[in-house]
Amino acid sequence: MSPSLTLTSRPEDEYRQVLFEALTDAEPGDELEVVADRDVDTHLVRYQIDRGRAVKWEYEHPNEEPRKLQVTVGGPLADGELGTIDVRDLKPQRRHEALLDIFDELAPDEGFVLVNDHDPKPLYYEIQSMHGEVIDWEYESRGADGWRVKIEKTAQSKHTDDDVVTRYDVREIPKQERHPTIHHRYGMIPAGGTMELIAPHEPRPLKQEFRRRYGDSFTWNIVEDEPGRCRVQVTKEEADKDTNSTEDTGPRASSSTDEAVDITEELDVRDLPPARRHELIYERYAGLDRGEGFILVNDHDPKPLYHQFDAEAGPEFRWEYRQKDRGEFRVIIGKADRDGSDVASEEPEAPF
Repeated sequence: MSPSLTLTSRPEDEYRQVLFEALTDAEPGDELEVVADRDVDTHLVRYQIDRGRAVKWEYEHPNEEPRKLQVTVGGPLADGELGTIDVRDLKPQRRHEALLDIFDELAPDEGFVLVNDHDPKPLYYEIQSMHGEVIDWEYESRGADGWRVKIEKTAQSKHTDDDVVTRYDVREIPKQERHPTIHHRYGMIPAGGTMELIAPHEPRPLKQEFRRRYGDSFTWNIVEDEPGRCRVQVTKEEADKDTNSTEDTGPRASSSTDEAVDITEELDVRDLPPARRHELIYERYAGLDRGEGFILVNDHDPKPLYHQFDAEAGPEFRWEYRQKDRGEFRVIIGKADRDGSDVASEEPEAPF
């Protein structure tokens, strides 16, 4: 049985020191069970940077509180090798929170390697918008074994603390990626959180999309408007948390799932490694036609996957639990024939 390090009874400002001491005392190959009442991903990446030693970690159940994770201590990092964080088991909101904190702490010429289950390019635009042209982004691999990206800070950041959760300068994002990137991130911000957008003028087509998707559950406030630059702050209202927030309120179970989708297959991923599971599930979902679905069989609650779909898929996405037993969870995942919006496929092309 691995030795345990319990941080829940300690003040937050002691987390890093206690964790660093425990990791430094461990031998390569040692495992340490860590229990904490908040995420420690930033500390584990910082340890690799400061101490030049590799560590890997995996959460027992990614959304449970307190957090329980198994940390494996490695040997010294090779010359030029960067520390790594694998976020594939984290729900999207926690991924962005951790990665933004990690980048914010970097000094010039420091960096890390990100491992994800899909292209994390929206994170690149987010960091660039919040910190300026101080990010070096290099893909090391793309595909079935995960996307690996080397991320380095090239100079001191111009980031300033304010009341916004995230910021996107849409002028720096390719036209075809702008709206999907914004909706992807908006789905993750907590109720009451604010996203700031910087555009050459007010992005009215985007505002119309927000009205269609989110109704009256957000406020749209223009805080700066001058030639070539319009700054808009979009705040997610508390009422939005039942439908669009990724706070852990639980997936929305549709009582009409059976009517909305025809089950085409059963996909049992219990014998597959985590990275392959996600890739296969995304492939199956992408191949569905409207009105079709499949039953996912997993050995634990796939709620992080739900949050990923909820943030990125369209309004036709359907999810319904059918079984919740230890070692066997069954979930219907599908695309409804009707998405509740007659104009969802008629969104205008972004002019900004």
